[in-house]
Amino acid sequence: MRAILEVILIALDFYVWIIIASAIFSWLFAFNVINAGNQFVGMIGNFLYHMTEPALRPIRRFLPNMGGIDLSPIVLIFAIFLLQRIIVYYIYPNVF
Repeated sequence: MRAILEVILIALDFYVWIIIASAIFSWLFAFNVINAGNQFVGMIGNFLYHMTEPALRPIRRFLPNMGGIDLSPIVLIFAIFLLQRIIVYYIYPNVF
């Protein structure tokens, strides 16, 4: 059971990095730093969008409009950190 919890914690860490990469990619795309017409860049953007949007969409519905500033990745990262701490402090010690 501990091995499963370790895999879950690693997957959550990996997902946090995907959220950060998606936020950075969206900034680079918004400021026209990367070539939007490049097929490889488009594939990366599409992958990051499809990996993060299902988790970010419900958060965006509840957050107020901040005028172009998207705080949903920060809220999701904090929620993931909270979930990791709950696993480490409450679930992990009780597993035999």
